[in-house]
Amino acid sequence: MSEPSGTAFGGRRAVPRNASNAAENDPPTMELQGVLPRSFRLQDYLNVTDVHLFKERWDTNKVDHHTDKYDNSKLIVRRGQAFYIQIDFNRPYHPTRDLFRVEYVIGRYPQENKGTYIPVPIVSELQSGKWGAKVIMREDRSVRLSIQSSPNCIVGKFRMYVAVWTPYGIIRTSRNPETDTYILFNPWCEEDAVYLENDKEREEYVLNDIGVIFYGDFNDIKSRSWSYGQFEDGILDACLYVMDRAKMDLSGRGNPIKVSRVGSAMVNAKDDEGVIVGSWDNIYAYGIPPSAWTGSVDILLEYKSSENPVRYGQCWVFAGVFNTFLRCLGIPARIVTNYFSAHDNDANLQLDIFLEEGGNVDSKLTKDSVWNYHCWNEAWMTRPDLPVGFGGWQVVDSTPQENSDGMYRCGPASVQAIKHGHVCFQYDAPFVFAEVNGDLIYITAKKDGTHVVENVDTTHIGKLIVTKQIGGDGIKDITDTYKFQEGQEEERLALETALMYGAKKPLSTEGVVKSKSDVHMNFEVENAVLGRDFKVIVTFRNNSHARYTITAYLSGSITFYTGVAKEEFKNETFNVTVEPSSFTREEVQIRAGEYMGQLLEQAFLHFFVTARVNETNDVLAKQKSIVLTIPKVIIKVRGAQMVGSDMVVTVEFTNPLNETLRNVWIRLDGPGVTKPMRKMFREVRPNATVQWEEMLRPWVSGPRKLIASMSSDSLRHVYGELDLQIQRRSSV
Repeated sequence: MSEPSGTAFGGRRAVPRNASNAAENDPPTMELQGVLPRSFRLQDYLNVTDVHLFKERWDTNKVDHHTDKYDNSKLIVRRGQAFYIQIDFNRPYHPTRDLFRVEYVIGRYPQENKGTYIPVPIVSELQSGKWGAKVIMREDRSVRLSIQSSPNCIVGKFRMYVAVWTPYGIIRTSRNPETDTYILFNPWCEEDAVYLENDKEREEYVLNDIGVIFYGDFNDIKSRSWSYGQFEDGILDACLYVMDRAKMDLSGRGNPIKVSRVGSAMVNAKDDEGVIVGSWDNIYAYGIPPSAWTGSVDILLEYKSSENPVRYGQCWVFAGVFNTFLRCLGIPARIVTNYFSAHDNDANLQLDIFLEEGGNVDSKLTKDSVWNYHCWNEAWMTRPDLPVGFGGWQVVDSTPQENSDGMYRCGPASVQAIKHGHVCFQYDAPFVFAEVNGDLIYITAKKDGTHVVENVDTTHIGKLIVTKQIGGDGIKDITDTYKFQEGQEEERLALETALMYGAKKPLSTEGVVKSKSDVHMNFEVENAVLGRDFKVIVTFRNNSHARYTITAYLSGSITFYTGVAKEEFKNETFNVTVEPSSFTREEVQIRAGEYMGQLLEQAFLHFFVTARVNETNDVLAKQKSIVLTIPKVIIKVRGAQMVGSDMVVTVEFTNPLNETLRNVWIRLDGPGVTKPMRKMFREVRPNATVQWEEMLRPWVSGPRKLIASMSSDSLRHVYGELDLQIQRRSSV
């Protein structure tokens, strides 16, 4: 194949960057050398008349390569594994005198040394780890080949050609879009960097197109389903387009480390016109509220068609779309939720909560925040760039939190390295270590400028880290993959290792930690339902033989799930007397009218209780977030649940509030059952019910799921789902 022309700089040829899978530059159909004799006739030589790729869903190529679920008419194979094609010629093929080869080309400026031009030789035996084509059948004018790709070749959409040698040069087939071939990462191939040994894990982390995202609060864990839809029509092309928009060099697209790092930057639009615009201010006039999305398909397809970022997303939306991106390309991936996730501004592994002398929080001094939860992704791959033992699950986070190497991205960071405190290894391990292992410190800022440490909580951050269980919708606790249990020798060693690498710094406070108080304080929030009154119950226990009087302060705020307060809706001071060796309870009434007017996206309320023991001047502090119980969307199905058969789906929602909901959008999604769809209702009056019926015709059999969401001007984060068992169409 001829070299592309380029500009010479200092005796070196400069080939333009090859950073677009979509861009093309067709090789010549004839590369002839010298002067052709008058007797030269093209038909006298071996000519290709047709190429068959066996690319139907039921063909061996797609079944064996686990790509039969993709709604795509092209051939899709996984690298490092043999697939079959058939070439028809104008006459019988004679191995002794006929010479041909298959060629795969990607991008506009293909080069063999960059892996963007791949000449596949005909060999007698296929060799592991190398490109090669073996003739496995010759019949009349047809030749069937078994082609094996390299297990580290570029992932993307290749153009295919067949080149035939003649005494006067090369004759090549012309460009034919029908022979385009997608090559993906291969978790089934031991030589691939993303190889995953366990078949059930591959089924879950690569082939499952419906997931569960956990959110809410540590004490009130909630879940919602998410349609990844990685096999839906147009999604594979959209994922390749994401890398094109990043101007990622094609030669790096075979490396899962580079692909996942580029993906973590491109899924957010913070600095690179990526897929989703993040918004945490509760104002979504120019787009879709984050809680309204039911899956990734609409987002990725809109991004590709509009060529503009999609509005809006928050952490679980970024994680859902990123999971689709990774699984679609063949990288095993899962969504992880970290409860009480630290966002530490100065990377000192401590979250400083400053208190005024009266006990309430000093919002001006307190810059660190603790997210009620945060979602990120884990991607499975080897890490040849790190010491042995740090491969496996890697944290990759596309939520734009902190800048990494000039862009808002995070990872891949080895989970194993984070657990052992080896935060010196790339990428972004110190930031993730802080998210799961920071200390929560309450500090009184005195009027004379000094600081006194009132309390240090070493167990609050990273309280629980979870993901979806394999083969079910339940929760799987993976906290022990990130950190050792508190108090273990290994846990102390991990912290000392992090300190050695400069991630954890000494306590930056001038005072001395005060001794433990004789009085212990705690509080509970009784079951809080949206639109109803409820109580906060504060308990004081006196462990001494002295009588104490206490002045307490309760603050209730509407908060974002990131832990940032929007507005205080309740503040109440009360006095309590605690007798020796006894306890007392104080109830604070919270009325619906106090919080409903300012409620945010996820119905989070945050309560902070501080108390001062008057006789000792000890300060007690506790904080908790709660998620209000919200209504659900109901989904019902009538008719046979069978591939190709119509069934009636009813989506139903009842307004539980004492106010009219306006601009009500209901969305419905379900991979293999329906394309994402939506319907608007101008208003829904108090206690009124709205219904929406659709006729659906499933095209994928097996366990499926319908997912619905409801959003309105004043109420969001309302979901519903229904499990289906779609039967195969009975053969007659």
